[in-house]
Amino acid sequence: MTNNFTAITELVEKHKKSQVSLPKEAEPLAAEKFEIKEVVEHKVEDEVRPYVSPRQDTIELPPDLKKMGLHATSSTQFSSYQNIKLPLSDEKIVVGMHAPVTSSIRWLAAFAIYLLARVHLGLKVVHGKVIRVLRS
Repeated sequence: MTNNFTAITELVEKHKKSQVSLPKEAEPLAAEKFEIKEVVEHKVEDEVRPYVSPRQDTIELPPDLKKMGLHATSSTQFSSYQNIKLPLSDEKIVVGMHAPVTSSIRWLAAFAIYLLARVHLGLKVVHGKVIRVLRS
């Protein structure tokens, strides 16, 4: 009978040699940096304020349309993004979630998990590295 496959034993052995096993108590390795951004309304600077008059971009709807359930929406042209910095790194959040309930690091990690959940992100440990994953 002929062999219909390519032997991969040397690849498997090379992979086993290159893997470093960490004890369970070890802190996870560094993950790639990921910035969380929040939409912030543009604010007029003080030196420009005397020359600019702000105005509403909403349209006043007639009362009969309001009775039908329509409402005016406003869209801004000057939205910008502000970086949100978490109080802990991703690795310390994962370690903190396994801390005792009475420790402050546990509650700070829970708050960071809450902030990540608000932007539909979660943390996952894959091969000793903490990565951020999208949550639906």
